[in-house]
Amino acid sequence: MKDQRKIKTSFWVKLISAPILMFVFAIVIMPPMYDVFCEITGFNGTTGRTDASQEYVIKEDRKVEVSFFAMTMGGFPVQFRPKVSSMEVTPGKFYTTSYIAKNNTDQVVIGQAVPSVAPTDAALYFKKLECFCFNRQTFQPHEELEMTLRFVVEPELDRRIQDISLSYNFFKLES
Repeated sequence: MKDQRKIKTSFWVKLISAPILMFVFAIVIMPPMYDVFCEITGFNGTTGRTDASQEYVIKEDRKVEVSFFAMTMGGFPVQFRPKVSSMEVTPGKFYTTSYIAKNNTDQVVIGQAVPSVAPTDAALYFKKLECFCFNRQTFQPHEELEMTLRFVVEPELDRRIQDISLSYNFFKLES
């Protein structure tokens, strides 16, 4: 009888703890692993970072058109747009542009921009030195901000890729 009770208790402990452990794994461990995977592979249009000390061989004989797009999720009361809609860039050179955001409310709004690059193959070679997407943004009531983006298209980008689209989607955060 005691052996049966031990088996029953063990069964219920496993039955209850397994979903809890799976939930913790999915919520706590998987998102950082997915982010690292995306940054390394460029999967899902995720771009990489670089720093000012990085030097590239400039390919003066090549031009790539980079188009900029901006979207906001429903319920995000901030107007958001690129300052310029596109730029012709030379691989290996650093460029600076910006996005404009204006809070249209009487309240403080906090948001986070999430970038995406298309085609996906180009994401590995589109590197950001400085980007407003690296941090949460706080918008004071009726405040308009110019947010900087400094980037480089690496010279190793496949020659067949002539156009790159960089899109940001701004999400509202509660705090």
